[in-house]
Amino acid sequence: MHKTCTCGHAMNMKLRTVIYSGKVEIDNVPIYSCPSCSRSEVLPEVKPDLTGLIGQLGEEPAKQTLLFNELNEWADLLVEACSKRRTPDLTAVQQIIDERIDSLLELLLLASSVGDEAWRLEIEKRLSQLSRCTLNT
Repeated sequence: MHKTCTCGHAMNMKLRTVIYSGKVEIDNVPIYSCPSCSRSEVLPEVKPDLTGLIGQLGEEPAKQTLLFNELNEWADLLVEACSKRRTPDLTAVQQIIDERIDSLLELLLLASSVGDEAWRLEIEKRLSQLSRCTLNT
């Protein structure tokens, strides 16, 4: 998965650790990196959730390590895709996305049928995260 950098070269997607306030390690954050100019940027699809997490941590967070893929469905799918292939291609990621959407829709029906509002809202949040994704090659 690639994106064109402002320098004109291709940026590659990688799962990286973001360190916040020198104390918090946030693992498995999808980031585009340019091998030519060393520019890096968080994938736009996950940026709202990453900034929200950082906002929740506050200015003086305790020392800790967090797995971003446990908080963001898109990051979780990329971790899954990378576990199957070192550098997943667009087709592999799209297949995983399609399977996850189907699974979440089934769970949404189940949560609605049993009247579990909190579970239903969590599933809707995950589906919303996936709806933000745009795949680039």
